[in-house]
Amino acid sequence: MISGDEVPGRMPGELDMQAPAAIALSGISKSFGAVQANRNIDLVVEEGTIHGIVGENGAGKSTLMSILYGFYEADSGDIFVRGEKRKITAPDDAIKAGIGMVHQHFMLVDNFTVLENVILGAEGGTLLKAGVSRARAELKRLEREYELQVDPDAVVGDLPVGLQQRVEILKALFRGADTLILDEPTGVLTPSEADHLFRILRQLKSQGKTVILITHKLREIMAITDNVSIMRRGEIVATLETAETTPEQLAELMVGRHVLLRVEKGEAAPGTPLLTVKNLSVVDANGVARVSDVSFEVRAGEIVGIAGVSGNGQSELLEALSGIRPATSGEIRLADGEDLARRADPAMRRRSKLAHVPEDRHRMGLVMGFEENENAILGYHRDKTYGRGVFLDRGAIEAEAREKMQQYDIRPPDPRLKTANFSGGNQQKIVLAREMERDPDVLLVGQPTRGVDIGAIEFIHHQLVAMRDAGKAILLVSVELDEIRALSDRILVMFAGKIVGERGPQASEGELGLMMAGVTPEEGEGESAEEAQAEGEMGRASAAEPKA
Repeated sequence: MISGDEVPGRMPGELDMQAPAAIALSGISKSFGAVQANRNIDLVVEEGTIHGIVGENGAGKSTLMSILYGFYEADSGDIFVRGEKRKITAPDDAIKAGIGMVHQHFMLVDNFTVLENVILGAEGGTLLKAGVSRARAELKRLEREYELQVDPDAVVGDLPVGLQQRVEILKALFRGADTLILDEPTGVLTPSEADHLFRILRQLKSQGKTVILITHKLREIMAITDNVSIMRRGEIVATLETAETTPEQLAELMVGRHVLLRVEKGEAAPGTPLLTVKNLSVVDANGVARVSDVSFEVRAGEIVGIAGVSGNGQSELLEALSGIRPATSGEIRLADGEDLARRADPAMRRRSKLAHVPEDRHRMGLVMGFEENENAILGYHRDKTYGRGVFLDRGAIEAEAREKMQQYDIRPPDPRLKTANFSGGNQQKIVLAREMERDPDVLLVGQPTRGVDIGAIEFIHHQLVAMRDAGKAILLVSVELDEIRALSDRILVMFAGKIVGERGPQASEGELGLMMAGVTPEEGEGESAEEAQAEGEMGRASAAEPKA
């Protein structure tokens, strides 16, 4: 294990106020009740650099950046912006200090245009027409200078996520941001869109802007940052020059132990089909086709991954397969051969040995006001193991919950704690433990490691491979292309509600990325990545439009 004394670079307590710092934090501490989220943090972000911040879920990254942007006020400590001490107690204070933030979930008004979103709250006085005219000219300048081209008159809700993210960056620059905080910016992007974002960040850096990048993707840290700070349990344990470190060293510093960054699995031994889908289509309440004529099968002893940018039908497919919504046409058959496509009955699916880890744990996986032990049996609460009729055996329920909490390292290990009081990663593990430990024949799992720290990711991946090796059929949906490639025995690519191709796990990121953008590798030959990306963006935009 790496100790603090063995790590090269600047260590905690070495705040150098003489350095040309865009941002300097000194002695920042923040508590929420008994929980110490940040503890005596010193951090220097040098001007004109891209500075990464990594750490496990609950390490304090988001709290620290929320203090810098004014969402929270520190209990103690000081903030310096370009050497000047600043009191930041609200986002307006941060904006006035030249700090902007691009949130993981965009803060945009969907039915406003790009220009209207950019100037919202900064209209330029009572003469709106004059303010809009000046804003349009400034927006054009920013687009040219930072390679952030986007139609100012386009309605934001009609834009693909890659362009919506550009609007967020333009908003911050329009308000005069010299330092830009980006929170998990690539979570909803294709590889080509992520590459374009990195070109934008490099362009911002070349123009003297400073970027703070919060991400759990160590590969992105290595590719784009100049320096990286590692947080663990509310403290910064090291700040390193990126060129002088490795992903393995960063992971060990984050977790405090050695972490295996690759998925170890042998060859699959597929058996009989346990899930068969034929010509499945799903139309939503507005008459928009979300899944179109999809066919595939998942066999015993294999993991089939579905790759695609979020919003291309994966969610609706999982909902139809799990019984949450009925299919419009087509067939869904489990091992017993009965067609389930028209029956929206999740309880019946569970009785048929199909389990489902939903993509959105808050909306579909948990009741946040329930205790952990109650969520641990949600959907299975009528099982005779837990009591008879309306009377539940609380002792049996809590005993089983404690066992699962220990097995899945759910912290704190208190089954009586309200689920809302667990971190996002631990909430995810509550759902995974509930579904995976029911010994299903078929497991549908959406975004299994969303919001989960790097140590828990290793554990979850191991559990999924163990289920495969035990002869289970697993359908995996993830926006993390690395996760899809590492876990899947076969990869299906979805675009605009259709399966556009199948590849093996050896397929390159570039090949899969083109398919995710709606361009087959054959069609993409001879055109630039930007052209392929533009085609994909137009396809996604048209797919999202309601059909007449």
